[in-house]
Amino acid sequence: MNSADVIPLPIAVLICGCLLAGAFFALAGAVGLVRLKSFYQRVHAPTLGSSLGMGLILVSSILYFSLARGHPVLHEILIAVFLTLTTPISLMLIVRAALARDRFEGNPDVPPVETLD
Repeated sequence: MNSADVIPLPIAVLICGCLLAGAFFALAGAVGLVRLKSFYQRVHAPTLGSSLGMGLILVSSILYFSLARGHPVLHEILIAVFLTLTTPISLMLIVRAALARDRFEGNPDVPPVETLD
């Protein structure tokens, strides 16, 4: 007997829908990384795609393994917490480093430093 046999059809469809939607958002982020023109545009697409895609894929994983094993499986929540915390932080650090480098080099496409008066 396969563990997938115990999952009801409506829940299996929900799991497949979450998995496919998560894969679509991750693919959209990857395509955005390749297709967008500037560095500052490129960093947003994979971050947004990975956040939503990761969430949907983890929901499908939690549903599948909880039903297949017969008890709640929640260790994927730790994965979601760590990725949710590290993805935006790494995005901000990378963009700030690029801004500092571009301002130091005098790149005209970089917005000026705003001062609080």
